[in-house]
Amino acid sequence: MLNYLWAFMVVGGILWAAFHGNMAATAQGTFESARETIELCMTMLGVMSLWTGILKIGERSGLIEYLSSKMVPVLRFLFPGIPRDHPAGRFMAVNMIANILGLGGAATPAGLKAMEELKKLKEEKHLGAEIASREMCTFLIINISSLQLIPINMIAYRAQYGSRLPAVIVGPSIAATAVSTAVAVIFCKLMDRGGADKL
Repeated sequence: MLNYLWAFMVVGGILWAAFHGNMAATAQGTFESARETIELCMTMLGVMSLWTGILKIGERSGLIEYLSSKMVPVLRFLFPGIPRDHPAGRFMAVNMIANILGLGGAATPAGLKAMEELKKLKEEKHLGAEIASREMCTFLIINISSLQLIPINMIAYRAQYGSRLPAVIVGPSIAATAVSTAVAVIFCKLMDRGGADKL
């Protein structure tokens, strides 16, 4: 559906420009946008490569494992239905650490692995194939709220477009994501009070 919507917007814009005699401006805008897109992609590639590399160094040095062990109380609070040594816990910890550091791209593989492990756990509980477990829903909601200490992507975007102080958004970002995460946790806990195995 989204593909049709984008196609309609592109074709509609071109027809509107042709009807009003603005094809030259449209063509120029298209080339400018393509150039900006390539520049932004190269900037983001560099930023993501740097931070993904740092995350990999942390993983090999044992830092990620150490931080994951420190997150056990948080994981036990958020996901009481997951056994203590279940593989999903480690993947969720890595995902949350990467998200807190603003590394959404690096967090995605760990998040997918966590969901796979949660699906296996759900099957062990003999829940229906179409039913998301409480833990799966909670994990998704926490990811959407995404507490961030360092909004790497937004800082990179602001630097790319000439901001004099691209990192000035760090404070507001921490405040906004702290509030969104707190609301997400409260929501999940309120929904858990019903005792159902799904949200």
